[in-house]
Formats: sequence, C-alpha cells, structure tokens
Amino acid sequence: MRHPVITLLTDFGAKDHYVASMKGVILGINPRCTLIDITHQVRPQDIEEGAFLLAGAFSSFPRGAIHLSVVDPGVGGPRRPVLVVTSNYFFVGPDNGIFTLALHREKVKRVIVLSNKKYFLSRMSSTFHGRDLFAPVAAYLSLGVKPETFGHRTDTWVELSLRRPVQKAKELTGEILHADIFGNLVSNVDGETLIDFVRDRPFSIHVGGHRMDGLRKGYWEGEKGKTMALIGSGGFLEIAVREGDAQKKLKARKGDPIVVRVP
Repeated sequence: MRHPVITLLTDFGAKDHYVASMKGVILGINPRCTLIDITHQVRPQDIEEGAFLLAGAFSSFPRGAIHLSVVDPGVGGPRRPVLVVTSNYFFVGPDNGIFTLALHREKVKRVIVLSNKKYFLSRMSSTFHGRDLFAPVAAYLSLGVKPETFGHRTDTWVELSLRRPVQKAKELTGEILHADIFGNLVSNVDGETLIDFVRDRPFSIHVGGHRMDGLRKGYWEGEKGKTMALIGSGGFLEIAVREGDAQKKLKARKGDPIVVRVP
C-alpha cells in the first residue's frame, strides 16, 4: 500500500502498557504507517470473541491493510505464529483460530509460518509476542517486505470449531455469541439462515424466558425499554432494547440459547 494501514485487535485492555508498546515498536520501524484500533477489549483469552469482532471489521478497511490480532492464551507454547495472505488483506497473529471467521470470507492465497528471527525484536520475551514478534513483522510487512521472507509456507492452519444453529421440526436453535457495549445480544443465527427457516411464516424468538414476535427493521421501531429482535449490522440475528440494555434485562450471557419458533 502507498499509505499502509495496520489494525490492532487484542485482549490487552487499556489499563496497562501493552498496546502502547506494540504501537511503539511498529512506529519505530515504519513511522509513516497508520495505526487503527479495532478493539482491545476482547474478553481475556476468548479467541472466539476475538474472531467474531475481527470478522465484523476487517473488510471495512482498504485493500492491502494488515490486520494484527493477538488473543493468545498459548503464547510461548507450541502454537505457531503466522502471516496469512488473502486476496485482499494480510493477517498477522497466532495460529489458534483467531482468523477463522475472517478467512471464511476471504480467499486464502498462502500461509507463512513466521520463523525468520531477523524480523523479530532482538530480545524476545516468552510472554509478549505481540510486541516482540507480531508487531515488528506487521511493521516490516507495511514497508513492503515480501511475505515469503518472514518464514516458510504451510498448507494447514487452525480453525475454530464454531457451533452452527440447529434446526429441529419447527424450531431453529442458536446461541448468543457476543454482547456489545450497548448490551445488544448478537447470536450465531445469520440472516440468510433465519429467512430460509421461516419462509414467510410468522415466527417468534425466545431468549431467557422473553418472547419477541418477528423482526424490527431498526432500533427506532422498538418500544422504549422493551426487547426486540432485528438483523444487526454484521448480518446476524440480534436482541436489543431501545434505549436500554438487553444483556441486563434478559440476564443473558455468551452461550445462552436463542430459539426461533414457527407455528
């Protein structure tokens, strides 16, 4: 890219120095790149949530953007550090499934296992590969270093075993994947699956003892303080409360079931 963009997604939070250290390393190598924070509030060690949040954001960036993602409970262990090259983007991070959902939407061209220590920091910590390994690789990549220079190719990579909605008779059962900052509950039921299941029939949606009939077009259609269902910006069935917090109102958590029923 003429004006390289590097995004960052981690579970490091904002309290400590970790994110700033990664940015410092990147800017020390390429002070002209643009750094964009996707989020650093992934639940600690929650690879699945990191994969979901990355999938919701990566395609909004210009072609050639480098997506640096570190949710890495296995840091220092046998998991491999990788660079994934797709038709449109680069993904840098641990090979633990963090890129699963994003790669379902991209054509993978090649995967490089990062092994060339020339592009790591000279002093490597076994507990902070985000700073010492992934950040410098992303920075050198933004300078135009060829992907193959960073290591050797592999034909395999780790994918998360993500649960899919289950259809039985007149019920479609999914689960809550994520609660956003507004308390909106995002499920693993995508819009196409829902439409195929209901087939223009009336339907109801059930979460934690609450029932919602049909879908709303947007948050504005909901009644203040009441639960409603809609297809959110990421394309998934979502439960929300207008000017309220669905997670608190329903006392729902990640993994809780969401059931769609037809007559």
